[in-house]
Amino acid sequence: MMIEEISDISAEALQRFDAIIDVRTPDEFAEDHLPGAINLPVLSNAERAEVGTIYKQQSQFRARRIGAAYVARNVAEHLNTRLADEPKSFHPLLYCWRGGMRSNAMATILSQVGWRTGVVKGGYKTWRREVVAALRDDETPLNVVLLDGQTGTAKSEVLRRLPEFGVQIIDLEALANHRGSVFGAVGAQPAQKLFESRLWERLRGFDLSRPILIEAESNRIGRCEVPNRLWNSMLQAPRFTLTAPMDARADFLLSAYQEITANADAVITAINRLSPFHSKETLAEWRVLAESRRYRPLAEALMREHYDPLYDRGRKRAGAAHAGFHLDRLDDATFRTVAEVIASALSRGASKGNDI
Repeated sequence: MMIEEISDISAEALQRFDAIIDVRTPDEFAEDHLPGAINLPVLSNAERAEVGTIYKQQSQFRARRIGAAYVARNVAEHLNTRLADEPKSFHPLLYCWRGGMRSNAMATILSQVGWRTGVVKGGYKTWRREVVAALRDDETPLNVVLLDGQTGTAKSEVLRRLPEFGVQIIDLEALANHRGSVFGAVGAQPAQKLFESRLWERLRGFDLSRPILIEAESNRIGRCEVPNRLWNSMLQAPRFTLTAPMDARADFLLSAYQEITANADAVITAINRLSPFHSKETLAEWRVLAESRRYRPLAEALMREHYDPLYDRGRKRAGAAHAGFHLDRLDDATFRTVAEVIASALSRGASKGNDI
């Protein structure tokens, strides 16, 4: 059975396949991969390093022989495990780094099984070139509208309810697995390339003639950097702004950051990262509050003395304002109401401010 070489990796084209299989090493896959791909490596991290060393330092022939043995063994393992129950109609798409030896080696075996097998022409590099072209090289502005507001005004909660009302959103914090502040770590972050792949996967599925709602962020979310095209669009974007009373904001933060406040040492570690911006005396006061678990006054002090001024400085170069919403309560009913009003405002243009 012939191996099909695929050049089109649009979302529609990829949907034709029953599985997208990345045959590269787990380390390569973790750094970045095509949307929806699963990792069935034909060489482990250690095996690839070993074969590469032999290829460069000893003998190309010996490296290929040892590599072929590893590939045959690993593909056999996949056939007996992950692929064991796939039917005769199974239609997989494979890729490696450049669409060369690794993907073709596994594709040859799968096609001999009787499966109609495709290989991405140019491999992962084809996908990466598309991402770079779309997010870094293309300077066409994106139709972005920002959801802005001081820390604790529940911007993310409102944003995540907007799709219920037909609004296109990008949740940068979810894509970066980080809340965007020194207190924002929620687990391992993706590598920069994977962050960009996730972002482009979202964007290329949108109608780019319609607005895309994004939470106002800095150009770095943890270690992930917002690519130039989107960042430049965000700098010029109009915005909806949320405000709320200080006590409501503090209550919301204490609820939203419970996994952080459960560990006073983690809070102190985060406070220490603010040392370039505040005096030793101020930091010492915040540490005392953290050590005594007085998190409410700590939250208010951080907002008043650090985050509010930081956001205010960032807004000096902001785009035009759309509606402003003052939220007396920060609860689910309020978030849905604000989301519904924003969706309505987008459908008819800018709106006046509201108290909700």
